[in-house]
Amino acid sequence: MAAIYEIVVESELGVSCAAAFEGMELSHAEGRTILVGPVEDQAHLAGLLRRVSDLGLTLVRVGKVEDPPALLGGKPPA
Repeated sequence: MAAIYEIVVESELGVSCAAAFEGMELSHAEGRTILVGPVEDQAHLAGLLRRVSDLGLTLVRVGKVEDPPALLGGKPPA
């Protein structure tokens, strides 16, 4: 079962960069981009973080979401 993770990066990602994080919900706040979505395993998480690096983004925070329905509009994790 996938865990829900939140990844926060500096700057507001445009549509082209957001496409690199398919399956993640994207929002913006205070000049940052917040990506929230299911992560299947550690290899999947490592791949997402590699994309952050490959795109030259500054990682602010990454962590497992303890209350996923609150962040995903009341939807249970996939």
